[in-house]
Amino acid sequence: MSFILIAVTIGLVAQATAPVAPATPPAALLSKENMALIRCSAAFALVSFGQENGNADEQKWPAIDPRGREFFVRALAQVMDDTGMERDAVAGIVQAEAQRLLDEAQVDAVMPACLTMLEASGV
Repeated sequence: MSFILIAVTIGLVAQATAPVAPATPPAALLSKENMALIRCSAAFALVSFGQENGNADEQKWPAIDPRGREFFVRALAQVMDDTGMERDAVAGIVQAEAQRLLDEAQVDAVMPACLTMLEASGV
């Protein structure tokens, strides 16, 4: 199962079962480091999905799996640990970030920094 499908599925479940929105949006609670982890996790999910489905635009990047998948898991666990946020809240933020990257055509712009982050992570 691809990253984006997992993120979308988790996000849809979170939206369907979410209580009334908190006064402070969860993304506002994230540090710059946590937002970078979220951004790169979303970018890796999108590129992985594209690579799995033969999208020529995504083939220009190094193969994302399995390292990108492990980064995704570790990054989201770190965000949950750092913030105390529930899995559903973090998944919703990842889903929103993935959508933003698509809507603003920013995947190619963030991937070089994300690949550097992946290398530095030791995954």
